[in-house]
Amino acid sequence: MIREQANITNHALRITNWKENMAKEMEAYLQDLRQRKAETLGTEKDIEKQHSKGRLTARERIDLLFDPDTFEEIDSLVLPRHESYPGGKTSRNGDGVVTGYGLVNGRHVFIAAQDVSVMGGSLGEMHANKIVKAMRMALLYGCPFIALNDSGGARIQEGVDSLGGYAKIFDANCEASGVIPQLSLIMGPCAGGAVYSPALTDFVFMTENSFMFITGPDVVKSVMQESVSLEDLGGGMIHSQESGVAHFLTGDDRDCLNRVRQLLSYLPANNKEDAPYVRPVDDPRRLCTELEKIVPTDPHKPYDVRQVIASIFDDGAFFEVHSLWAENMVVGYARLNGHVVGIIANQPMVLAGCIDIKASIKAAHFIRICDAYNIPIVTLQDVPGFLPGTDQEYGGIIRNGARMIYAYSEATVPKLMLILRKSYGGAYCVMSSKGLRGDLLYAWPNAEIAVMGAEGAVNILFRRDVQAANDPQAKREELVADYERKFNNPYVAAARGLIDDVIEPKDSRRVLIRALEVTLSKRERHLPKKHGISPM
Repeated sequence: MIREQANITNHALRITNWKENMAKEMEAYLQDLRQRKAETLGTEKDIEKQHSKGRLTARERIDLLFDPDTFEEIDSLVLPRHESYPGGKTSRNGDGVVTGYGLVNGRHVFIAAQDVSVMGGSLGEMHANKIVKAMRMALLYGCPFIALNDSGGARIQEGVDSLGGYAKIFDANCEASGVIPQLSLIMGPCAGGAVYSPALTDFVFMTENSFMFITGPDVVKSVMQESVSLEDLGGGMIHSQESGVAHFLTGDDRDCLNRVRQLLSYLPANNKEDAPYVRPVDDPRRLCTELEKIVPTDPHKPYDVRQVIASIFDDGAFFEVHSLWAENMVVGYARLNGHVVGIIANQPMVLAGCIDIKASIKAAHFIRICDAYNIPIVTLQDVPGFLPGTDQEYGGIIRNGARMIYAYSEATVPKLMLILRKSYGGAYCVMSSKGLRGDLLYAWPNAEIAVMGAEGAVNILFRRDVQAANDPQAKREELVADYERKFNNPYVAAARGLIDDVIEPKDSRRVLIRALEVTLSKRERHLPKKHGISPM
């Protein structure tokens, strides 16, 4: 009996020792894992340097973008192919980019955030492979993809492998285009070949202290000699106002990430889904009586079309896109009785609302994004025509104006249009007209739909009559009034079925909501083909 108890005691001790040894072994494994994970982080000095520039680290940005405690990192232990980088420092796990997925507004999103505090965020072969892997996963699972760009550029010591990495990213961008939303955030330097990935995505955000440019030896020399600043070369304001590369300019990292969350609230996860519906508080039968005061009946007086948008759409909320570029055309997202719609509107405050090259490109890009992601389009038209001038002709207004025609014709989503005032000439044709498969088109009673304004028409058609009159000015005014009564009104177009109805301004919200509800079930197919040849 005593011997049996001793055996049991010894056995218990052996088990206890075994468990203690196993725990020690596991702790060693855990310590090794934690050490490897820690190597993915930049040093305190690197992080302080990033903060001194008014920028956050990649992981701080991720924490702000994603819903709390939802981000899961992947490929954190990937190592670069080379042994070390300049300065004798050994390479770190993660290879200078954080990839993974999490929830934004409760929906899954994939991300690749370059970490400039680790190896300068430079792009090498494995760095690129991590980004492409995350993009492929986002595509496979039907989730938006966000790229945070903050990098010193190609990793020189990896040579052509680095360049090949960029090419793989570009190819993945093209493959995902129109299938999942792709957003690029420029939150630091982005130069050389790196700029083409953002250019291939749907939306580009830039912070005020970021920059992007295609560089060369002469440009670099100019910057180093301070004869030109990085901001003048390719800062956020330059690309938001001049080049149009950036769709959004934000003050800092926090502002940028907040705007990204707002944009995602208007976009579907992929091209098979609808944009998020939000149960409306705004009354769908609400009358917009203020519209009669916002839009002057005098076609020569300007007004801000954003006020019209605020009156008609849910709660006056409007998320504008490309607000600083081609300001004569206003585009963005709003909701109509809870449904997301894309708005394209002429802006009489700028160039009288004429369409120029930039406005054509801006509208065409936005139309194609809406169509790709099943977002109905509402066009608010007040346009005197295309902007005349040799600059426009030499710059290719014909080719670029055709982009907008192609985009409207190609779009198979519901297309609604409301003519607020002027609708002249070719500009009438290109903006969601019946000829371009517009679905339901309306006009206010003061709308002028014609080849040109009455005064211009009279000067051409009745020039001799005016010159021969005893009182040329009185004769011109008489002919202008007669022309407006006969031709420059919405009733001629309505009589021929080119618009579906003439409505009172106060009924605009109610009528557009009913039009949207009936067209949401629209199913349209184009002739089968590999792809069309859009004007480029």
